[in-house]
Amino acid sequence: MRRRWSRDAVKTVKLLVKRSPGTDDLELPAYRSAGAAGLDLCADVPGEVVLRPGEIRLIPTGISVHIPEGYEAQVRPRSGLALKSGVTLVNTPGTIDSDYRGIVGLPLINLGKELFVVKRGMRLAQMVLQEVVRAEVECVESLEETTRASGGFGHTGV
Repeated sequence: MRRRWSRDAVKTVKLLVKRSPGTDDLELPAYRSAGAAGLDLCADVPGEVVLRPGEIRLIPTGISVHIPEGYEAQVRPRSGLALKSGVTLVNTPGTIDSDYRGIVGLPLINLGKELFVVKRGMRLAQMVLQEVVRAEVECVESLEETTRASGGFGHTGV
């Protein structure tokens, strides 16, 4: 028996979004399916922007957000763009803190072999809201031993 998605089964919080001037033609962040975890973010570029292979450009979204205290927004690549074009975000996931009020920007990189054209309104990334747990930092003289100990990158083999 398949379970159906229910609004009651998912916690919701209010995300306040402010449009930049001249962006009324752009879609607001939106979920594209009933089970989607991320809100799609669109490009606020005049016309088209070309990304050459290996090039990094900061692409504005034309929105600023008010994320509730106790949450962050993680900005992640769209898997279809990554697979089909090799376009992804330089820092992923990127974090938008709850006290940031500037325009959300997407540091896009073209890892593909072809030019990639960013068009106005193109969905480039997704934003996922996450609860934040804050650490209480305590300096100690030693740490509890584990089987792994200080084994780092690749210590368990390929």
